[in-house]
Amino acid sequence: MAHRIAVLSQKGGTGKTTTVRTLADAFRRGGLRVLVVDLDPQGNLSDYFDVPPDATPTIAEVLTGRAEASAAIHDGIVPANLQLAEAELALAGKMGRELTLRKVLRGADDDVDVVLLDCPPNLGLLTVNALVAATHALIACEAQYFALQGVEQALQVIELAKDGLNPDLEFLGAVVTKADLRTVHSREAVVALREAHPGKIFDAVIRQSIAYAESSERGVSILDHRPALGADYLDLAGEIAAALGEASAKRRLGTLAKAARA
Repeated sequence: MAHRIAVLSQKGGTGKTTTVRTLADAFRRGGLRVLVVDLDPQGNLSDYFDVPPDATPTIAEVLTGRAEASAAIHDGIVPANLQLAEAELALAGKMGRELTLRKVLRGADDDVDVVLLDCPPNLGLLTVNALVAATHALIACEAQYFALQGVEQALQVIELAKDGLNPDLEFLGAVVTKADLRTVHSREAVVALREAHPGKIFDAVIRQSIAYAESSERGVSILDHRPALGADYLDLAGEIAAALGEASAKRRLGTLAKAARA
């Protein structure tokens, strides 16, 4: 089975969707086959990958049993739109609702190495489904003091999913995003996160830049739009690849990060 990574955050605006998009690009350049699943009804990730808004089927049809997951893959992504909010409501009244995503993804990832599950910016039913379907969990958090509380809340949900429904779930760690390391506040927030969760905050820190908004608007990866900035994500992807035991991908990603900074 592929490595399934649920990427979550306690709230919006943490750079979570950008993290999923850029990790997918980085892993592919590192030689890994990647499938992305958009679980956010806003569909921002699907838009970032330039999926047509009327693309069908989507993850909503998959979760409600109207389509197979394999039929909903559009150029490497299972997209989402506002219909997913209706699908979530429909799931809420069903027995075993937390297991739905794991069941419908069965077999859909046989030909890939990594599945990235982009959770909505809350800790509700869709996020729980992602954690139950996942092998690993990754938290995205901003370089600010409120991130401490957000990480704690996300960790509680991860533990609940692990204890009750998915005992094999592993916590990969948290990545600090939107960091303006020129400011004392950001630097102190990173230190506080590392002290609160020793060994669980990735070394790679994602710097804040307007270039991310520009790349999103153009539907272009930051790795191409601003390679030197995108090297932060190549570093992160290398750390994750190492944690997953993908040694050759880690080496490739390290080489790419050095070239991007040259």
